[in-house]
Amino acid sequence: MKQTNTLEYAKKLDANNALSHYRSQFHIPKDSQGNDWIYLCGNSLGLQPKATQSYINQELKDWANFGVEGHFEAKNPWMPYHEFLTETMAKVVGAKPVEVVVMNTLTTNLHLAMVSFYEPTAIKNKIVIESDAFPSDRYAVESQLRFHGFDPKDYLLEWKPRDGEELLHIEDLQKIVNDNADEIALLMIGGVNYYTGQFFDLKKIAELGHQIGAKVGIDLAHGVGNIQPELHNSNIDFAVWCTYKYMNSGPGSLGGLFVNERHANKKDIKRFTGWWGHNKDTRFNMRHDFDALQGAEGWQLSNPPILSMAAIKASLDIFNEVGMDSLREKSKELTGYLEMLLKDLGEGVIRIITPKNPNERGCQLSIQVKSADKSLHQKLTAANVITDWREPDVIRVAPTPLYNSFEDVYKFVAILKNIISE
Repeated sequence: MKQTNTLEYAKKLDANNALSHYRSQFHIPKDSQGNDWIYLCGNSLGLQPKATQSYINQELKDWANFGVEGHFEAKNPWMPYHEFLTETMAKVVGAKPVEVVVMNTLTTNLHLAMVSFYEPTAIKNKIVIESDAFPSDRYAVESQLRFHGFDPKDYLLEWKPRDGEELLHIEDLQKIVNDNADEIALLMIGGVNYYTGQFFDLKKIAELGHQIGAKVGIDLAHGVGNIQPELHNSNIDFAVWCTYKYMNSGPGSLGGLFVNERHANKKDIKRFTGWWGHNKDTRFNMRHDFDALQGAEGWQLSNPPILSMAAIKASLDIFNEVGMDSLREKSKELTGYLEMLLKDLGEGVIRIITPKNPNERGCQLSIQVKSADKSLHQKLTAANVITDWREPDVIRVAPTPLYNSFEDVYKFVAILKNIISE
């Protein structure tokens, strides 16, 4: 056995890692004997920061003590509460604060963005997506096409892997764009593919779309808090995301919206509107015509749910303290270690479909085990290893740098090896 393939070595890596102590700031689920689960599913639902309860309790306390006056008198006044999240969220996604707002949920934000940035004409009306886009994205895009009177079978173009492959090639997207230049109105791509974990070159995608006069949108559900998308510098038009995966804000929590600043002052851009997107100076003078706020805030509809935002704030404060550079560095180390251990099982046994290049992936490695079916995942779960199964034969494993350890990674592979050898 290699010296690196030992529990002692994994513990040494943890002892020498500057972020290891952040694990203690999260609730790690435990089995009936009080042992920590091996939780490698932050790509589906992040674990709860221990501070979350106190953040939410503060708002419950202020609601009890102030009632409606909590909008102004609470420790964290509710009227501007969403603004408390903006600066850190902008850092996480690489944007300017004016370009970011936390609101609604992911697919709601996607629909709102497409209302503004999918502008079909009689000729330029097609939308491009990945062939294996997350189902919610596909449903949303198809419904937008139908809403405008276009049949998705004819107006939805798919960026597909090559025969016998899972990963996508940017050259193939370029060919789709070039071959349909006069007809494409929108490129709507997942920044990190949910199935393979592939992280795409967002700047290149933006260039491809803009060179034919199309708008470009990105779904960052599997990217936010995971990779560094640098949304502003990528020059995309909009992006949407959730916060309950790598951002650890709790099941079904709010999402986010990025709108590039070049659209910030376009008050005449078409959009669905609500009162929270209206000029703050006249918002409560109920008889004004709609006057859109500058930037992403102008896409808000309703006053925000404070309890959900409190949970987001608890997580964002940790992100602000750690910084995305440090998180990315540890993420690459964790996935690199996981990749090494999996390869030791033998390439004839394990196949990793996620890109080998660490810059083309985030926390997640998607693996296929020869001759395995869902029973393998069920056996892992029975051993208190929490991963994510995706049909037909992929286990998604996501060691998350804020709370996962090198020891977690080592133990996962050891348990997997035992199950395979049974």
